[in-house]
Amino acid sequence: MLIEQNISLLPFNTFHINASANLFANINSMEDAREIVKQKLPEKHATLLLGGGSNVLFTKNFNGLVLKNNLLGKEIVKETDEHVFVKAQSGEVWHEFVLYCIAKNYGGLENLSLIPGSVGASPIQNIGAYGAEIKDTFYELEALHLNEGYTKTFSLSECNFGYRESVFKHDLKGQYFITSVTFKLSKKPKFRTDYGQIQTELEKMKVTELSVKAISDAVCSIRRSKLPDPAQIGNAGSFFKNPVISNEQYSELKGLFPDISAYPAEKNTKIAAGWLIEKAGWKGKTFGEYGVHKNQALVLVNYGGATGDQIYNLSSEIIASIEKMFGITLEREVNMI
Repeated sequence: MLIEQNISLLPFNTFHINASANLFANINSMEDAREIVKQKLPEKHATLLLGGGSNVLFTKNFNGLVLKNNLLGKEIVKETDEHVFVKAQSGEVWHEFVLYCIAKNYGGLENLSLIPGSVGASPIQNIGAYGAEIKDTFYELEALHLNEGYTKTFSLSECNFGYRESVFKHDLKGQYFITSVTFKLSKKPKFRTDYGQIQTELEKMKVTELSVKAISDAVCSIRRSKLPDPAQIGNAGSFFKNPVISNEQYSELKGLFPDISAYPAEKNTKIAAGWLIEKAGWKGKTFGEYGVHKNQALVLVNYGGATGDQIYNLSSEIIASIEKMFGITLEREVNMI
């Protein structure tokens, strides 16, 4: 296995930030991963695991070891009358894995279509969209401890999933390399079309019979209409989390802003961060080589040549303006390096 030095990370992050890594290794097999542990490289160097690079913003060069996850493979590990358990290696492209499941008419992931990134990153972030989250279909994952070298299986409860949260973002951050994820999918899907514009898009598509493919197609159509393609414009999708506030605070804001976009969130209310940012006047603003996307205020973009610092500083200005205007503190969804 080759350990390279001073490698540009430009091809490995969807923000297209031209940062570099002091050390870099491709993980093409479990043998590669075990060799990294055997050489005790994670003990000697700060270590960053990269999948699709779609949820990271490099604000500086990475003075440590970057491990690029290229583990591939999919298999059905168990079936019942109602469910199928599909195991995917962590380097699989998320959307390609979703399409694989949809082609087999397995239900549960269709609302998560076209989300950028890898399978291995999905439980770390508990990715979600259009009323669905990874935790809804997650069964278990396998992970290699980067310092001690043992493999551990994590159950649903052990992952401690929350809104864009998991144990891997906090207590176990940087300790494990997720090698595979197993999902419990339905052979008799129950469709969720009541979130966002899915039902409207299905009507526009003249869908008369619901299917996992129809919902996936609708979600893809909506996302493409709102979100820039990272291959064309540097971005990491939604930059901020939708904030959750008390019902009392929501009532106060509703009185001031009758058109506020919000959703129930257990005993609280979730506010659409994109609505807040757009209402504050940021949508479509450009600052030379970077800015806020014209179709979706949640997305910060690099039009070419911007630095991570410039995008980070823009996000800080947005956070400050939302705090001042609404009394709500936005939280970044993207990982800062």
